[in-house]
Amino acid sequence: MLGHKHIDKICIIALVLAMGLTALLFCGESLGLQKASASPAYATRLFDGSRVHTIDLQVEDWEAFLQEKAPEEEYIPCTVVVDGEEFRQVGLRAKGNNSRRLTHEYGLSRYSLKLEFDHYTGGNTYYGLDKLSLDSSFQDNSYLKTWLVYDMMDYMGVPTPLCSYVWVTVNGAPWGLFLAVEEPEESFAKRNFGSNYGELYKPDYRSLNDENADVALRYVDDDPQSYDNIFRNAKFKTSQTDQERLIGALKTLSTGENLESAIDVDEVLRYFTVQVFVMNWDSYLGPTGHNYFLYEEDGVLQILPWDYNLAFGTYALGMTDPIRDPNVLINYPIDTPAEGEVMLNRPLYHTLMQQNAYFRQYHEYFDALLSGYFESGEFQVRLRQTAQMIAPYVKQDPTAFCTYESHQLGVETLEEICQLRAQSARAQLNGEVPSTIRGQSENPDLYIDASSVDIADLGDFDDLETAKARQAAALEAVPTG
Repeated sequence: MLGHKHIDKICIIALVLAMGLTALLFCGESLGLQKASASPAYATRLFDGSRVHTIDLQVEDWEAFLQEKAPEEEYIPCTVVVDGEEFRQVGLRAKGNNSRRLTHEYGLSRYSLKLEFDHYTGGNTYYGLDKLSLDSSFQDNSYLKTWLVYDMMDYMGVPTPLCSYVWVTVNGAPWGLFLAVEEPEESFAKRNFGSNYGELYKPDYRSLNDENADVALRYVDDDPQSYDNIFRNAKFKTSQTDQERLIGALKTLSTGENLESAIDVDEVLRYFTVQVFVMNWDSYLGPTGHNYFLYEEDGVLQILPWDYNLAFGTYALGMTDPIRDPNVLINYPIDTPAEGEVMLNRPLYHTLMQQNAYFRQYHEYFDALLSGYFESGEFQVRLRQTAQMIAPYVKQDPTAFCTYESHQLGVETLEEICQLRAQSARAQLNGEVPSTIRGQSENPDLYIDASSVDIADLGDFDDLETAKARQAAALEAVPTG
């Protein structure tokens, strides 16, 4: 039995250790320790990207879902079996905008899908994950565009959805190879920003015919109703105070002063580095201005990546005069990545680039992306390893939008586009190729030659016509659940 004097010493030591542990819990993140929420169980299960996973969707009437519910984005309940583990009463619906509309109009059945684990039963998750999407690779013969952009965003330190490839079956029948993507909602916010995360929005327009100033992140006035396209698409319930903080940040952005009090400049510049590299006009820098997430915490904004099946110059929808010339696309200027009218109405990019310090920092991040990811050989290794991993699944994909030979060509084309784009971006940073639209229009002879590239090899509307028979046969093979 311990003597009294020893007990006093032990109590003092225990108290000091407890205080130290408490301090570590509160300050560990600033000391470089990873938040517990940053490593949820689902991250190392479904989103282990070293292999292709399996998901079986058990649906009572799959054909009825495709014909009646999918075009309207209506939910149905289903049982989902992920890598052999069963999850009941999961909400299932189709997703997408133009991809969903065109899938329906072409009489196809391979929709991108959403799985919401807590849609019918509150608290249901997949090892902490509340929602994921299954990307169909619409207009992406390579199956790699979205995966590659997320890999680049993650490399640049941007908060990015986790993703992995999955072989999807329906009632046990093969349906195809999809990319599972972590949906930016509560689980995503907790993983990236900790348990005391801020507000998350997916700004999007009701109609393209409207002005949609809020989607462009332009300050209008102090009335929350002027920002319906933002607040209507809030991922979490927002208060008046939340709304006032966001409006205040947009107001500061409009002035061009004290920007770091309202914008996470470092994160935003990293995001735009990748966004501009991948030539994605179905985005904030495009005519529609959407397909991004907006994160706000303590009055400071971040922009987060989303939806890249039309990246790498393949976006034509909504453009009155879509760019087809590969020399123009591959060399598209990194300093004015949109036409003047669009650029002036995108303050999150334009206003930052008017500041010399931020402009230099943007170029520094471009240099880091080029030297660390592309010129180092990292890109080729990662792309080829992933392409090799998914190839056997693409070869037997019963609902593929393209043939296996077209897929192989798509992979080769994507690699060539990225290599040429990296060469052009490097030449633009070095002043050898003009980095503005005006400079390039005056000196088209300075382009990096990309005439060997056919952008359509990444996926085009012709592929949709040829996919009908394959998808119809796959649908007939699905048994009733």
